[in-house]
Amino acid sequence: MQRGRVIKRKRDDDGNIVGTANANPILDTRVYEVMFPDGEVTELAANTIATSMYAQCDVDGNEYLLLEAFVDHQKSDAALTLEQQKTNHNGRPSIRKSTAGWKLCCQWLDGSTSWVRLSVLKESHPVQVAEYAVAAGIDHEPAFNWWVRHVLKKRDRIIAQVKQRNARYLKKTHKFGIEMPKSVQEALELDKKNGNNLWGDAIKKEMQNVRNAFDILPDGTTAPIGYQQVRCHMIFDVKMEDFWRKARLVAGGHTTEAPPTLTYASVVSRETVRIALTMAALHGLPIMAADVMNAYVTAPNKEKIWTTLGPEFGSDCGKKAIIVRALYGLKSAGAAFRSHLGECMRNLGYKPCLADPDLWMKPEYDPSDSFKYWSYILCYVDDILVIHHQPEDVIKKIDKYFPLKPGSVGKPDMYPGTKLREITFTNGEKAWAMSPSKYMQESVSNCVKHVKANMSDMFNLPKKAINPFPTDYEPMEDGTPELDAEHASYYQQLIGIMRWMVEIGRIDIDTQVLMLASHVALPQQGHMSAALHIMAYLRDHHNSRMVFDAHEPEIVKSDFKKYDWQEFY
Repeated sequence: MQRGRVIKRKRDDDGNIVGTANANPILDTRVYEVMFPDGEVTELAANTIATSMYAQCDVDGNEYLLLEAFVDHQKSDAALTLEQQKTNHNGRPSIRKSTAGWKLCCQWLDGSTSWVRLSVLKESHPVQVAEYAVAAGIDHEPAFNWWVRHVLKKRDRIIAQVKQRNARYLKKTHKFGIEMPKSVQEALELDKKNGNNLWGDAIKKEMQNVRNAFDILPDGTTAPIGYQQVRCHMIFDVKMEDFWRKARLVAGGHTTEAPPTLTYASVVSRETVRIALTMAALHGLPIMAADVMNAYVTAPNKEKIWTTLGPEFGSDCGKKAIIVRALYGLKSAGAAFRSHLGECMRNLGYKPCLADPDLWMKPEYDPSDSFKYWSYILCYVDDILVIHHQPEDVIKKIDKYFPLKPGSVGKPDMYPGTKLREITFTNGEKAWAMSPSKYMQESVSNCVKHVKANMSDMFNLPKKAINPFPTDYEPMEDGTPELDAEHASYYQQLIGIMRWMVEIGRIDIDTQVLMLASHVALPQQGHMSAALHIMAYLRDHHNSRMVFDAHEPEIVKSDFKKYDWQEFY
């Protein structure tokens, strides 16, 4: 995080001020030039500046400051001495508990410093204050000796419990019930164990696509001055659409300094997708989908980064290279791709929707029936959905900017993470529908395999589940023993899977999943049994669909009685 100073309004090449002010922040299009402490000047929209300012303030407008360290301390004559601290209460020896007279000098992440009363810091940063008191040798003072030891003991107990359970990352050995590798060597060993080459093929495919992101330097050449070094490594994933394996070479961007500008890429919301599908059905417009191949790598890198190539590069292993494309893992990669994508959309004549900037829109005209409408392009990172009377032409134009994955162009089948299908009503009219059925079946299948392989001595899925929960079950009243670390980790995975099911259409399990989700911090055996009961229910009732019907509902207004609510307001 860095502080910036607004210098002036942005002007175009003709000297005209860019953007216009509006009382509605969504419609405010003003652009300003902002200077950061390192001298860099960047252009930021008024909305971005306002959002950043609001994010650093509470509801009363008070600014949040993130603490970096305590650098000094001072006490005044108002501070208690050890003799003054001793007192009697009802004839018994006691001590006075007060932090009066003490201040600590705080260094904040934005580089500023200030003196803050100990009474305030004790409540906001108790552990940090306690650690500083011990390090500075003032923990025996009356303002500290009655609470520092207790805080540090509590801290140590929490750390010990975390160590017993291990880090969450180390517990993520499976995803959707499929064992996950953590290195290239582990991936190849899993292929050998499973009798296939799924992970190996994923690694090979990734390296073919990502090599253009590296400009390999000649032997003996050092990296240019001003460039930061990062390490690159392979990560692995299982895609939820059809559970195919995926490998991704990423950079360790967490080791580099964060750029002062925006660093993330947003995605189109599920609500926007559903509304767009309804609009397509309403106007009878065809839809086509496509995937951008290695999306981030298509954009130029905005950071000065170099790396040493690993064994994935074969004969080039050990050589130095400049990262010239927006490699996954870099802090600015998301923003770089988002900017590159926006340039493409604008060149095609599209502009972002004010309500959702990842919905791109353009007024269109269908000459076949003289119909005027809005054409839409929806972007979910590298997944693109085109709604147009001739979507093939739009897809071909996009392909000139971004190479699309072979075989990905066509009628939408999965987007985003749900099965899409065009259905026909009895009157011949068509509409789009989303179904999470495929995701649920695969998730339940992987759950059954995991339970059978790792939990069969304690748990199993019921053979029949008519309702999401067992009859009369109340999670809050569960008195069964706590789950161990392994089972607790898998319970958290199940809750995550089921919460996503709710998001993509299974609202019938919403209440039960929320009740179980409130116990993820300390789940019990009864909670695990209830979660498996929901999975059994989904196994038996997987075939659901959400249809986006464009028909106007028939509302009989006479059925609604009129009331005068004025007296209540």
